[in-house]
Amino acid sequence: MGVWQSYRLRLQRKRWRIRALRKRRNLHPVALRTEKVRPSDLLVFSTQRNEGVRLPYFLKFYRDMGVNHFFFVDNDSTDGSLDYLARQPDVSVWTTTASYKRARFGMDWMNWLLRKHGHGHWCLTVDPDELFLYPFCDTRPLRALTDWLDASSIKSFSAMLLDMYPKGRIDAQPYRAGQNPLEIASWFDAGNYTIQKNPRFGNLWIQGGPRARMFFTDLPEAAPALNKIPLVKWDRRYTYVSSTHNLLPRGLNLVYDEWGGEKASGLLLHTKFLDTFSVKAQEELERKQHYAGSKEYLAYAQGIKDNPDLWCKWSEKFINWRQLEILGLMSKGNWA
Repeated sequence: MGVWQSYRLRLQRKRWRIRALRKRRNLHPVALRTEKVRPSDLLVFSTQRNEGVRLPYFLKFYRDMGVNHFFFVDNDSTDGSLDYLARQPDVSVWTTTASYKRARFGMDWMNWLLRKHGHGHWCLTVDPDELFLYPFCDTRPLRALTDWLDASSIKSFSAMLLDMYPKGRIDAQPYRAGQNPLEIASWFDAGNYTIQKNPRFGNLWIQGGPRARMFFTDLPEAAPALNKIPLVKWDRRYTYVSSTHNLLPRGLNLVYDEWGGEKASGLLLHTKFLDTFSVKAQEELERKQHYAGSKEYLAYAQGIKDNPDLWCKWSEKFINWRQLEILGLMSKGNWA
C-alpha cells in the first residue's frame, strides 16, 4: 500500500473516532455496572431494538462461553427489553432515541463504548441474533481461545456469518423467550459463497447463502456481506469502519493467510429467520434506518410475503463446529 493511501486511511480512522466522540452525546445511561469490570474480563458489545424475545438465550449463551460483562445500546425499544437488560447484574446499558442510520448504523455508538470501556480487553461485538462459534467451543471456554491468540500475538479473529433457517415456512414454529433458536433454525447452506479481497481495507468480502439465492436472485452482488471480524483485543486507537466487516488500522483485517495456508477462524450462526422475522422486516423497512435506503429489508419484505421455505435439497443440518470445519466454513488453523 502506498504512502498516500496509508495517510488517507489514518485520516479516516481519526474521523471515525471523532464521530464516535460526538455521538456519545446520543447515549443516556440506564444501568451502569462498569465498576465491576476487571482488567482481564471478556466483554460483549451489542446494539438492540425490540429483541426482548431473543435476549434471555443470548445472555445465557455468552455467559456459558465465559463472557464476564455485556455493554448494550438500546435504540428506543418498546417491548420491555430495556427494562429487562437494566435488571441483569452483568449488563451495562444505555438508551437512545437518536437515528440509527445517522450513527453509521450504530457503529459510532459501538466505537465509543469500545474506546471507553473495551481498551485492553478481548471484545466480542455481535448482534442479538448472532451466536459465535470457534474451534473447540464444545470443550474449551472463550478464554482458552483468547489466551492462545495472546500467546500468538494475534489481535483480531474472524467469523463468517452463516445464515440459519428452518425446514419449512419460517413462521411455522413460534419461537419462545429463552429457547435455543437452533432448535428451529437448524439448517444452512454449505456452499454457494463467493469471496473476493477488498483492495482498500485488505479484508475478505464474502457473499452468498440463502439470502443471496432467495432474496437477491437477480442481483447477487447486492446481497449482504457475510465477512465479519467480531473478536478483537481492543485498543482505543482502533475503530470499526463498516459494521464489523472491517476495521482500522488496516492490519486488523488480515485474518487470513495470503500464502495458501489457513488461519484459525470461527462462525457467527445468524438466527434471523424465525417466526419473528416478518414483523421485524416490516418494522425496519418502515423505519428506513438501514444501509442504502434499507434495500436489504425491501428485498426481505418482497420475498417473505408468502413466508417462503428457505430450505432446499442441498441444505445441511447443523451438528457441531467440527462439521462446519470439515465443510471448510471455519478452521482451527494451527490451534491444536
